[in-house]
Amino acid sequence: MSRLYGDIHRAMQMAFDTRALADRLEAIAVKPEIDEMAKTFIESRDMFFLSTIDHNGRPTVSYKGGAPGFIRVLDASTLLFPSYDGNGMYLSMGNISGNPEIGMLFIDFEKPFRLRAQGRAELIVSGAELRSFKEAEMVVKVHIHETWMNCPRYVHRMELRERSRYAPGVEATTPFCEWKRIDALQDVLRPEERGKVRELGTTTIDAWMDKVVAGDKEA
Repeated sequence: MSRLYGDIHRAMQMAFDTRALADRLEAIAVKPEIDEMAKTFIESRDMFFLSTIDHNGRPTVSYKGGAPGFIRVLDASTLLFPSYDGNGMYLSMGNISGNPEIGMLFIDFEKPFRLRAQGRAELIVSGAELRSFKEAEMVVKVHIHETWMNCPRYVHRMELRERSRYAPGVEATTPFCEWKRIDALQDVLRPEERGKVRELGTTTIDAWMDKVVAGDKEA
């Protein structure tokens, strides 16, 4: 019995005459655990894409970035990654709290190489696992269902120029989020954030957008 395919996939495979190929690829590539090659690859990444399901059953995808090593493989069936300060929407973390089934896509754009993982996530909001990640608000523990390597055929080759200075651990002191200095947001920030803005001063949304468009690393 297939771990990946249901009737909807089988119908497409039959329509395009790929069922035998799909079965062979599943037998070769899909694993119910994180093997040593996958562990080494995952722990070397400084970013990945996270797929979650919202309260309306709609899929959402978000980019998660950090310093290399911010994703940790605990054992063959478990990994951890931190949730850092964001825009306050908590879309991904809120989705996980309502539906813990997630997908993860890890990519190396330089080689290229990519690995997919499916799992069931839980949110860790206190304790040693949370404290082990610098500046994490929460930690996501993922219990892996499947991992599999994807063909790199359509992955464009790109080289890293510079890691984000806002990722905890990239710089000795993580800079304060620039867009939270926008004057129109000051009345809805948390008290500790307003205090930091009083030290640094405010900016305007136009000035911040100018930095974004110009590719300024402070944006």
